[in-house]
Amino acid sequence: MKKIKYIALSLLTLGMVACENELVEDLRDRNNLDSEPLPELTAGSADFSNYVSIGASFTAGFTDSALFVASQENSFPNIMASKFANVGGGTFTQPLMNDNFGGLLLGGNPVISPVTGERLFEERLVFGGAGPVALQSVNPTAMSTTDFALNNPTGPFNNLGIPGAKSFHLLAPGYGNLANFPAAANPYAIRVTGNAPNASILELAIAQNPTFFTISEVGGNDVLGYALSGGDGTDPITDSATFDASLNALVAGLTANGAKGVIGNLPNITSLSHFTTVPHNPVPLDAATAGFLNSASAYGAYNAGVAQALAGLVQFGQITQEMADAELAKRTITFSAGEGNAVVIMDENLIDLTGLNPALVSMRQATSEDLIVLPASSFIGTEAVPGNPQTVNGVAIPLADKWVLTPEEQQEIADATAAYNATISSVASSNGLALVDLNSILEQASSTGIMFGDYNMNTDLVFGGLVSLDGVHLTARGYALMANSFLQAIDTTFGSNFEASGNLAEAGDFPTNYSPTLQ
Repeated sequence: MKKIKYIALSLLTLGMVACENELVEDLRDRNNLDSEPLPELTAGSADFSNYVSIGASFTAGFTDSALFVASQENSFPNIMASKFANVGGGTFTQPLMNDNFGGLLLGGNPVISPVTGERLFEERLVFGGAGPVALQSVNPTAMSTTDFALNNPTGPFNNLGIPGAKSFHLLAPGYGNLANFPAAANPYAIRVTGNAPNASILELAIAQNPTFFTISEVGGNDVLGYALSGGDGTDPITDSATFDASLNALVAGLTANGAKGVIGNLPNITSLSHFTTVPHNPVPLDAATAGFLNSASAYGAYNAGVAQALAGLVQFGQITQEMADAELAKRTITFSAGEGNAVVIMDENLIDLTGLNPALVSMRQATSEDLIVLPASSFIGTEAVPGNPQTVNGVAIPLADKWVLTPEEQQEIADATAAYNATISSVASSNGLALVDLNSILEQASSTGIMFGDYNMNTDLVFGGLVSLDGVHLTARGYALMANSFLQAIDTTFGSNFEASGNLAEAGDFPTNYSPTLQ
């Protein structure tokens, strides 16, 4: 960025305004002579005249649990396109939503999950003073007007970021066909296919004959779905072979006509605030409740049964005494009066004792190595039977698998992410693509924070500045930081000079939250 030395002027007389202005201009001119002028922006070997972005929610600009006009305008590809425009870049068209409420309608009605009965596409989250709350809770008139059956925009679109898309979805014919919803179509894909409903997202991109492209967070949803569901098996991790084939097909298609591009690798998503905000031990108890939970009428009987069952397995040579001791230490559940009691969770990685005693289900108290997903914060402490404190969820009733990522499940995510990133690095190298190390960026942000202008950005929920209120997607300022990382990678690989010429995004130009009054 351009650095200017500011000189404090001490005017001895008021004099004439014209003379004063001449003095100021003279001093500015002298100062500019002392400063090294910035070089003119150049594209290097890249051609940005027809830029297309392909990816998932980060590419779309998803934030605060929704997609809306303001978030799309602050998507990282749109920020990049504004810089490309300074060096021959063309128009960058996005499939803008109808409003800033977020959420989607189908035929004038909210989309309801047939499984849970809950609304699938909620309005965005806002800051409610203590934490994230639904927009309608503070602005009851907020209601989405974006209907993916009735009022989709007209393409073609340069931004083909599809929230929720996995790697193989971007290649799937009919993924944007309304007739395939909900079984095999995505509403955000439906909004971009126009009069070619069976075209894949890749085909829509290729049809525009791009000269430059970005690929981002491809593979993110391949592990994120598993993580968001607590690794309960309802949304499995995509196998590496499928991911590898999908990524290679995407790059082959986009580079077929000589287009250059940049690709980002995948961060370790369990570092995001969706998985790090809720503590493993948030339960306060009075002495009476703690005493009841420890009694033979509650977990006391469970503890004794586990000890007895494990002793039997040792006696018959099925496990060693060392294994039994370690398992008993894991599974012994105790509470105490005061703060800091750990929640009780289900854990399929424990030794299955139900064959010996059906009451000995695989449960234990959480430790600091477990990650409790953010939605559990509104579930822990509620009563399964209203008015009955002996049915408190997370205490008297263990948290189901969907609320927790155990260390074993976290390792599955880490292994898949590492495998995907190895493929991304290899594909980038063999195809001459610029590579952005988003993994390292998030690692730094989650440990020490990362400086962006005058701001130290970290992954803390609400106040960290990087991650939006849903705990997964970025803030507008976070997307600006991401855009700069892509521009810097382009500089390195293709010889452009966005950074040296002062053509990076400025942190202060982008918010970290949106007002509830935004419409």
